[in-house]
Amino acid sequence: MNIYLPVSDGLRDAVQRAGLSALDRECHRELAREQVRTLADAGIGRLRLPVSSGGSGLDWVQTSVVLLELAAQDSNLPQVLRGHFAVEEDLLWRPAAEGPVQGWLTRLAAGELVGNAWTEPGKGGFHRSGTLVSETSAGPVVNGVKYYTTGAIFADWLDVTARDADDNELAVLVRRDQPGVQIEDDWDGFGQRTTGSGTARLSDAAVETSELRGLTDRFPYQTALYQHILLIVLAGIVEAAARDAAALLHERPRTYTHANTRTPRTDPQLLQAIGEVDAVAELARAQVLHTATYLDAAFATRTSGPEEAIAAANAAELSTGRAQVALHRPALEAVTRIFDVLGASGVSQTRGLDRHWRNARTVTSHNPWVYKARIAGDYRVNGTEPVRLWSVGEPDVSAVTQLV
Repeated sequence: MNIYLPVSDGLRDAVQRAGLSALDRECHRELAREQVRTLADAGIGRLRLPVSSGGSGLDWVQTSVVLLELAAQDSNLPQVLRGHFAVEEDLLWRPAAEGPVQGWLTRLAAGELVGNAWTEPGKGGFHRSGTLVSETSAGPVVNGVKYYTTGAIFADWLDVTARDADDNELAVLVRRDQPGVQIEDDWDGFGQRTTGSGTARLSDAAVETSELRGLTDRFPYQTALYQHILLIVLAGIVEAAARDAAALLHERPRTYTHANTRTPRTDPQLLQAIGEVDAVAELARAQVLHTATYLDAAFATRTSGPEEAIAAANAAELSTGRAQVALHRPALEAVTRIFDVLGASGVSQTRGLDRHWRNARTVTSHNPWVYKARIAGDYRVNGTEPVRLWSVGEPDVSAVTQLV
């Protein structure tokens, strides 16, 4: 995409350079450690911080423009930063006078990153965290196992959901560089393979008392923000697929005797196919930027009453859910359509075009769209508010009332 990025030249350059080795990293499943660090140092993690706090001072529409370009360079990278942006948003939501806030703004301005550690394997996490916070003579510690810890392996801190002795659900910020934290790169999905989404094991991991926060006390549109980042990832995948297919078609010399022209790049049927993918890429981009306006509206209610804040959070949740429902089919069709223009050579492993489908299929499997479609329909028909903060895991069927 040839677009203006509302950031410094250094960050703009880091975003562009992140894509130079993306195909090679994908083919060899190499984590983008150097690229993530370069992006962090250049300011990718402080886009939303006020200028007065060392950030770029961007709203969500502007931030989405930057992340869309990054996703087109390497769709794994915005997903790596998903948990980081949620923690950053919560800091901006909280009153600046709160003691921990200023310290955290300083950390993020210095380039420190936060990774996600919410989901638990097996039975853990369904309504009730299996990860526990307990008090010791030396202070609080955290014990538990997390999976799908996107970005954690690159991060300086982990954003961990846990439960205390009084059964309160908490969000806990844990320093990664300590003996009690072990992170494994064992994510085995066929797509989004370099997001660092493996297992995190917490064994008496120390945490400051000031970093224990009630999960429901955080900004009310946090699940909408998480889904928004996934939409950015999906839009970037389709843009990259359109870019790669167009470039290969432009240079392709081979054609068929029954084709429309002697040169593939002038064949009207092949141009139509590329145009269809291009249109979906633009549709996805427009949808992301539209949804970003709901996040900005939700953020604007941070000094309003709770009713206004919840109404705006509901609107943001519905917006991201509708976008997920609307985009998943055309996006998956678009990243499949690119193979119609390149013949058998398009499936060469060295070109890695299959990564676009694998990544799109994987990212659309998060937070299943079928539930979002039902929720949108229930809101349209019955005015039922969407589910904003949800969890996933194996329920204890003996303790769950049968739904009818």
